[in-house]
Amino acid sequence: MAVILYLDSASSPGQTYRLHLDSALQDPRLLWTIAALAIIVAVVVFVVVRKGRPFAPGDVFRASRLSSGNHLFPTQVLVSPTSVVHYTPQWFGRLEHSIHMAHVASVRIDTKVLFSDVYVETTGGASPIRCHGHKKADAGRIQQLIERYQTAYYSGRPGPVVVG
Repeated sequence: MAVILYLDSASSPGQTYRLHLDSALQDPRLLWTIAALAIIVAVVVFVVVRKGRPFAPGDVFRASRLSSGNHLFPTQVLVSPTSVVHYTPQWFGRLEHSIHMAHVASVRIDTKVLFSDVYVETTGGASPIRCHGHKKADAGRIQQLIERYQTAYYSGRPGPVVVG
């Protein structure tokens, strides 16, 4: 198989160059290089897909890959009856920030054109959970779940014990 390139230049007008791919594809170094690059790309795709899966069972909300900061490894939020967990996968390891349901002070949703940002503030003034790029419906569902779990947490808690 030959590829023909037609180049015009001032020094050689109408010059034709033939590039023979048959001999190039028979070079073992080129084949090994192509195979190694294919394996590296496959491993990178595998890692990105694997780290983008939900990190725990339950109500896990994943940010969109189209939002800023979430292209490779989207941020995830787990809302459970006892805590809110902000999980961000990385190439090596992960970042995880957990707030117990008793320490959640408020949930704020900043709605933009396409996506929403969710802010979970704490009662102690510690750093809040900031999640960017969630779907608007997911942001509303996160807020509903936190409010429901807080209501259940505080209504199920026994009153103060008086020792007399």
